[in-house]
Amino acid sequence: MEQKTERRANTELREDTEDTGREDAEDTENIHFSIVISGVLLALGLLFNSQLHDTPYSWAEYAVLLPAYLLVGWKVLCTAAKNVAAGRVFGESFLMSVATLGAVAIHQLPEAVSVMLFYEVGEYLQERAVNRSRRSIAALLDIRPQYANLAVGGEIRRVRPEEVQTGQTIIVRPGEKVPLDGEVVSGVSFMDTSALTGESVPRKAEAGGTVLAGMINGEGVLTIKATKPFAESSVARILDLVEGAAAHKARTEQFITRFSQYYTPVVVTAALGLAIIPSLVVERVVFAKWVYRALVLLVISCPCALVVSIPLGYFGGIGAASRHGILVKGANFLDALGKLHTVVFDKTGTLTKGVFRVTAIVSYNGFKKEELLATAAAAEVHSNHPIARSIREAYRETYGKEPFQDITSDYREMPGRGISATVDGKRVLVGNDRLMHEEGIEHEVCRIEGSGVHVAINGVFAGYIVISDELRTDAVSAVNRLKRLGVKRVVMLTGDEEEAARRVARTLALDAYFAELLPEEKVTKVQELKATVPDNGGGTLAFLGDGINDAPAISIADVGVAMAGPGSDAAIEAADVVFMEEAPSKLAVAIQVARYTEGIVKQNVALALGVKAFFAFLGAFGLAGMWEAVFADVGVALAAVFNATRTLRFGGNESRRRQATVATTSEYRANEAVHRFE
Repeated sequence: MEQKTERRANTELREDTEDTGREDAEDTENIHFSIVISGVLLALGLLFNSQLHDTPYSWAEYAVLLPAYLLVGWKVLCTAAKNVAAGRVFGESFLMSVATLGAVAIHQLPEAVSVMLFYEVGEYLQERAVNRSRRSIAALLDIRPQYANLAVGGEIRRVRPEEVQTGQTIIVRPGEKVPLDGEVVSGVSFMDTSALTGESVPRKAEAGGTVLAGMINGEGVLTIKATKPFAESSVARILDLVEGAAAHKARTEQFITRFSQYYTPVVVTAALGLAIIPSLVVERVVFAKWVYRALVLLVISCPCALVVSIPLGYFGGIGAASRHGILVKGANFLDALGKLHTVVFDKTGTLTKGVFRVTAIVSYNGFKKEELLATAAAAEVHSNHPIARSIREAYRETYGKEPFQDITSDYREMPGRGISATVDGKRVLVGNDRLMHEEGIEHEVCRIEGSGVHVAINGVFAGYIVISDELRTDAVSAVNRLKRLGVKRVVMLTGDEEEAARRVARTLALDAYFAELLPEEKVTKVQELKATVPDNGGGTLAFLGDGINDAPAISIADVGVAMAGPGSDAAIEAADVVFMEEAPSKLAVAIQVARYTEGIVKQNVALALGVKAFFAFLGAFGLAGMWEAVFADVGVALAAVFNATRTLRFGGNESRRRQATVATTSEYRANEAVHRFE
C-alpha cells in the first residue's frame, strides 16, 4: 500500500516537469526542421546563383530562396509586426526584418536568407546556452524536498510537504531531504547542510535539536516534529528570495534598458541617412550599393548581445552566491556589494556567539551573592535576551531548579537599558549603567571588566553580575579578509558597555567602535557613517546584524545583511542579503562573487560595443558585407552568453573551497589566543 502511494505521489510530482520537457522537445524538433530545410535550399540557391541571378530564369531563384527565407524568418517577421502594432517599433526583430526584406528588394536573396538562417542558428544556440545556464542555476538551488513521510496512526504515508501541518510527526530516512523545519524527537544522525549554507562539514542532529528543510539526512533515521508549515520553512524562503531577485535590476542592467530605447532609433536613423544622403550629395552614386551598406549596418547593430548576456551574468552571480549559502535579493545589491567602502557590524550574535555565561557575582551594601543571583534570575524570568538566559542558567546550575515565576510581577522591559519588576514585593532593577543613572541609583562601580549587569533592590545598589561572551571562530578572519579586499573602514556598533566593546574592537583590530547604543541610536550612527562614505566611485555601506533590534539599521544601509539564526526573522525580512549560516566571514565571499560577476558583465559590454563599432565602421565604407554583419551580431551574442555563464563556475572547484577553508582555519588558529575574552 505504501509503495502504491509513493508511486502515485511521484507520478503527480513529475507531471509538470514532463509536460514542460515535451513542449521543449517539440519546439527543438521544429527549429531543427526549419534550419535544415532552409540550409539545403540556400545551398541549392548558392550553387546555381550565377546561372539564375541575371537571366530570364531569375524567378527560379525566388522560388528556391524565398521559401528558405520564410522558413527561418517567418517567426521574426511576425514578432516584428506584432511589436509595431503594439507601438514597440524599434527592436531586434524590427532591425532584422528591415535589413533582410531590404536585401530581398535589391535582389540580394542569398544574403537575406543567410542572415536569417544564421540569425536563427545563433538564436537557437543562444537559447540552448541560456537554458543550460538556467538549469545549472536551478540545479544549484534544487533543495526543494519532493515529499514528506508523514507518521499518522502507526502508518507512514508519503505526502507533499505542503500537506504537513505544524505539530505533526514526519520520518526522515538516510539519504532523504528534510521536508520541513522541525525539532528532532528521536534518532541521531549527521546532516549535510551544504545546500543551505555552502559548507560541506556535516552537522549533528539529535533529540531536542532543530533541523531545517533542505538538509540531507546522513546515516540515521530521524523522527521530527514539524514546527513551521512548508510555506514558512527555510527552503521555501530561500527559493522565494532567489526567484524574486530578478525583479531588482543592477545599475548596469537599468543602463542597458535605457540605452536600448535610444540606441535602436539612432541606428535606424543612421542607416536611413547612409542609404539616402550619399545619392543626394554625390553624383553618379549607385543607390542600391548604399542601401546595401545601410542594411549591413542594421544587422551589425542588433543589441541582442547586451540584452541577453548582462541579465544572464547577474542571474548566474546570484546563483553562485546561493551555492555558498548567500542569498542576494537582487542584482542591484550584488552591484552594491562589489563597491563596499564601509562595513558596520553589530556585536552580540554577529561578531560574537551571543552565548553568555556568568563569570562573577559581586555584591554590595550588605546583600549576599546568593540573594543577588536569585533576585536577578526571578526578575529576568520573562525575558528572552541572551544575558537574561545566562543569568537563569547560572541560577539553575547553582540551585538545580528554575527561578520562581509566581513571585514576579509588574514586569517591564526597557530596550537598551534593562528590565524593571517586582520580585517578592521588592522593586528590582536589572540592567546596565545607563539604567542605574536614569533611576538615580547610587552605585560604586560604573565600568566593569566584561558585560556587567547591575542590580538594584528597593532603590539600593545590590551589586553586579559579570557576563562574558565569546567571539565567533571566524570573526578575526572576517575582518582581515574584508581589509584585504579593500574595504576602507570596518566599524562595530553595540549596546554593550564601553569596556566590553573596547576589548572586542582591540582584539579584531577594528577601525572604530561605538558602545552603549540604543536601537534607535544604532540607526542614527549608521546614517552618520553613510554620510561619510565618499560619493566618487559609488562607494557603499553594509550593515550586518542578526536580531530583531538590528532590523531598523539593516533596512537603512546601502546593503543590509542578516545572518539566519534563531530569532532573526525580522532581520531577514529587512535585509538585502541573507547568510544561511551564522558566519560573518561570508561577507568576504559575497564581495568576491559580486566583483567576479561585475568583471564578466563589463567584459561583455566592452566586447559587444567594441566589435559592433568596429564592424559598423567597416560596413559604412563598404569593407564589410552581410557575412561580417552576421558575425558581429550572432557571433558576438554567442560569445557574450558563453562568457556570462562563467559566473556559475565561481568557487565551483571543491579543492579550492577546501583550500580556502584550510586558510581560514589556519588564520583562526594563529589568533586563537585572543578569541576568548573573559
